[in-house]
Amino acid sequence: MGEFALGQAVPRFEDPRLIRGGGRFADDLGLPGMVHGIVLRSQYAHARVLNIDTSRALAAPGVLAVLTGKDWAESGFADLPVARGRKKRDGSPMYSPRFPALVQDKVRWVGDYVAFIVAETRFQALDAAEMIDVTYEQLPANVVTGEAPDEGKPLVWDDCPNNISFVHLEGDKAKTEAAFAKADHIVRRKFIINRVTAATMEPRACVGQYDSAADRYTIHTTLQRAIHYRGQLARVLKIPESKLHVIAGDIGGSFGMKSGVYNEVGLVLLASKMVGRPVKWTSTRSEAFLSDAQARDNVTEAALALDKDGRFLGLHVKTIANVGAYLQPGGDGGATSNLGTLAGVYTTPAIHVDVTAVFTNTNPMRPYRGNGRPEAAYVLERIVDLAARELKMDPVEIRRRNLIPPDAMPYKTPLKFVYDSGEFEKGMNLVLEMSDWAGFEKRRAESRKNGKLRGIGLSNSIEKAAAPGFEGAEIRFDRSGTVTILSGAVTQGQGHETIFKQLVCDRLGVKPDEVHYVQGDTDAVFFGEGTGGSRTATVAGSALHLAAEKIVVKAHKIAAKMLGVDDIDFKDGIFKSRTTNSSLTIGEVARGSTNPKNLPDDMEPGLIATAVYANELMNYPNGSHVCELEIDEDTGQVEIVRYNVVDDVGTVLNPLLLKGQIHGGVAQGIGQMLMEDLTYDTSTGELLAGSFVDYAMPHADNFCAIEVKSNPVPTLTNPLGVKGAGEAGCVGALPAVANALADALSIFGIDDVPMPATSARIWKMIQSAKAQKVAAE
Repeated sequence: MGEFALGQAVPRFEDPRLIRGGGRFADDLGLPGMVHGIVLRSQYAHARVLNIDTSRALAAPGVLAVLTGKDWAESGFADLPVARGRKKRDGSPMYSPRFPALVQDKVRWVGDYVAFIVAETRFQALDAAEMIDVTYEQLPANVVTGEAPDEGKPLVWDDCPNNISFVHLEGDKAKTEAAFAKADHIVRRKFIINRVTAATMEPRACVGQYDSAADRYTIHTTLQRAIHYRGQLARVLKIPESKLHVIAGDIGGSFGMKSGVYNEVGLVLLASKMVGRPVKWTSTRSEAFLSDAQARDNVTEAALALDKDGRFLGLHVKTIANVGAYLQPGGDGGATSNLGTLAGVYTTPAIHVDVTAVFTNTNPMRPYRGNGRPEAAYVLERIVDLAARELKMDPVEIRRRNLIPPDAMPYKTPLKFVYDSGEFEKGMNLVLEMSDWAGFEKRRAESRKNGKLRGIGLSNSIEKAAAPGFEGAEIRFDRSGTVTILSGAVTQGQGHETIFKQLVCDRLGVKPDEVHYVQGDTDAVFFGEGTGGSRTATVAGSALHLAAEKIVVKAHKIAAKMLGVDDIDFKDGIFKSRTTNSSLTIGEVARGSTNPKNLPDDMEPGLIATAVYANELMNYPNGSHVCELEIDEDTGQVEIVRYNVVDDVGTVLNPLLLKGQIHGGVAQGIGQMLMEDLTYDTSTGELLAGSFVDYAMPHADNFCAIEVKSNPVPTLTNPLGVKGAGEAGCVGALPAVANALADALSIFGIDDVPMPATSARIWKMIQSAKAQKVAAE
């Protein structure tokens, strides 16, 4: 409808409320009689717990309870959810250990859960935590991913040989080996994808309340899938879902990290039941580094087989993936769920992937923006660039020779994906034009005159989005003719409210200020799955689209009865007779729908519709990125000077929000490639990057303007023609920046820069290359 129709760059409706301080986050909640909880965490990466003495803490002022692993075990609650269903290399079941909310015998990472203190104030709980006397027997720690499965390395779990949780194989090994056997060129490289954390703007928090009169629990917390979350948590509490009310308010970022059921949620509910009052826990920033699930962290050996003309024949990838000390649901996904991105947009006929997941004495892992897609794109696009260099080919040309053409659609890759649409060469050509790729060498020469090393990098990437699943939506017109929309999707900052209101305005002809949006409340939203994996526009949007169609069908019949005619058209919110010219707005029809005399026979009063959209086919957003950067030869400092993106996300619902999603993803990709890094002391397992003093977060001045254009090729796999957009920026950015760095440093014979490419690391590489050159002379 006009300025608010789909396709319009409508500013976010959420923002005025949020920037004025009107957000309602978990930590903002204060309930009558509420008390506070604090977690006592392990100071060791690996140790036996010999004794826990809580007597001094229990006697401290304001302290109401101190819970230990013994209390959790005796509570009757179950362990936290863990991943299941995979296998080891010999076909035996995977190793997936129990995950109690509080440990009893051992701690397995710095930050592991030892005790939970409840007091009248947070500061009293903090004081009491220091009074708990824990006797540990420190054990050797294992924190290096590539070494975790080696013989003789410390075992995180005594009954898990070589720390191997599971092995995942994908692709055709025999066909890939045959491709390598006939190859003219084989390019090999080892890549280390470092460990990062989500570092969300809002830390995790939760407020738990047990109502003894109703025998019902309520949890206010940070999450992504409220109804799905209720099901998981109900199993932990061993209660029916009807006995649990889950509420999510505003959520300040998640990127996958907040999607799991964390220990603190079970602890505040148990504590509330014990003390008879609501209990709040809120993470500090430093505590987040010790307790939030982390991401990435794998070691990959990749090999690309090519013929003499640079055409790809086969790709083999072998990965050791770190899953941390415990295997949360989804913690296995980063290593396995999105391997299809390794096929890329290329015609490589044979691919085989071998993934070994290992335990270490580090935080558990969870999906993080891209969830395996950026890692796969990085490996593929780096090995392609290295192949171009080895074969002395232009990096654009080697890609062009191997791109999947549009007339090959639908195209089945060797890694299960079936692309239904995409114009990959067109997208690449557009980004090359945007970035003035042809004029780069002139800019490189100018930079060299100024003592700078200039590099340019290209990446082509594709990913799956909206995996098969479902989502619910509801549209309710009230007696005044205004609308409430409800969705099972839960926003963490993506702009769901804006997109959903746009869709309703577009389909029903109402105004945004007549629409109220509700999410994240399991007592209000009737059905749904949630947000994650770039699924919301596809699945939740389609559910809302179907509900709107039902509204129009019913309203059409009511309007005909009210106007006494049959020849009615509906456009821009108005039902109008073609013969009498009489008309009704949809709001007037909604008001009339409450009066039975306005209704056709056998029709229920009210204008309300629900819909559940079941998504059977994934979609495949794709894009091309070009990063251009300068490196100061004397300091190693990197400056991103130009960044261009062309993305195909199908139908563009809101160009403004799309650009915001791409910008955010690119920022996270650049951040990991240049500076973000979770490092551990390899001798003790202590986390060395435990605050923003040591963990470098990118700032606005680390970026240039990011130019984004669309190359939309709508998909037929959903009613809206959309493809996922939330993770696309991150997927393409990691390899584009890496390729640009290698190009800039190629003058010194450097062809790869490990992540993170900090100034110090680059400076050392330059000095080493210069020293080798002098020695050779």
